[in-house]
Amino acid sequence: MSNASSSRSGTSAGVGPAGPAGPMAPVPQAPAVHPAATLDVALLALAVASVSFSAPLVAATAAPALAVAFWRNAMAVGALTPFALLRHRRELRGMGRGGVLLSVGSGALLALHFGAWLPSLHMTSVASSTALVTTTPIWTALLLRLRGQRPSGLVWAGMSVALLGVVLLTGVDLSLSTRALAGDALALVGGIAGAGYVVLGAEVRRTVSTTAYTYVCYGTTSVLLLITCLASGTALGGYSGATWLKLAALTVTAQLLGHSLINRVVKGLGPSITSTSLLLETPGAALIAALWLGQTPHAVAYPALGVILVGLALVVLADRRKPG
Repeated sequence: MSNASSSRSGTSAGVGPAGPAGPMAPVPQAPAVHPAATLDVALLALAVASVSFSAPLVAATAAPALAVAFWRNAMAVGALTPFALLRHRRELRGMGRGGVLLSVGSGALLALHFGAWLPSLHMTSVASSTALVTTTPIWTALLLRLRGQRPSGLVWAGMSVALLGVVLLTGVDLSLSTRALAGDALALVGGIAGAGYVVLGAEVRRTVSTTAYTYVCYGTTSVLLLITCLASGTALGGYSGATWLKLAALTVTAQLLGHSLINRVVKGLGPSITSTSLLLETPGAALIAALWLGQTPHAVAYPALGVILVGLALVVLADRRKPG
């Protein structure tokens, strides 16, 4: 009996077997990965894969750029309405002035992001537009700096490396024509607005659910883009059935799965990791265009993807080194 008891006590969880000098020190346990963090990473991967459909679908959709931006948000609001009003009505009513204002502000920035970037694709080269709009991580870090947060040198290094990968992939070819320069400026505005959208979204998501936040945000974006379309005389209808199907596919992939999941994970992963991860949209879009549209990527696409991943890994490593 005593031998059995002593055996059980000597092999209890985390304690090594008893030796001649007495029980050994507790066996160190490997740190467990938090399930929520693992889920956020998986959802972010799905979000990046989903937003990668954006550029190929926009390129294949026979509709004006501003109309595409409006319909992807308006359709998303329509899809979210049953969930928002039936399951989140009380939360929407109790969001408070601060939460509503930040969500509306985020929606305004998202409208500016779409309203500036999509038209730029028809004014300058796709390469220049893509490279400039993906400067979002830099502006995100600067905004966080203005709010009192100090991104580490490793974060800046990681973002710089990731942006270098995008430049390698797109091959920036800035033109001196007035139209091309205007398109470049619009793409840059789109990148800055995208940073504000991510930072405000992270703030709102501290206290508001994904559904309630995205409902107000996308609703604001839809209203502002509708006003812009009406003011500019952009045709909002008269499309073929195939065009409507592509608009629906764009809504499901890039908007509902892409942007909504980004808004879901930014609370846990933070704006720096989230915005830097979105640089993977560029090689993702290139892969989808190759498989669907027959646009074979250049040989440099593969090493460029590796450079982007290295940059992202540096940002993630810097985040894990943060105290607390």
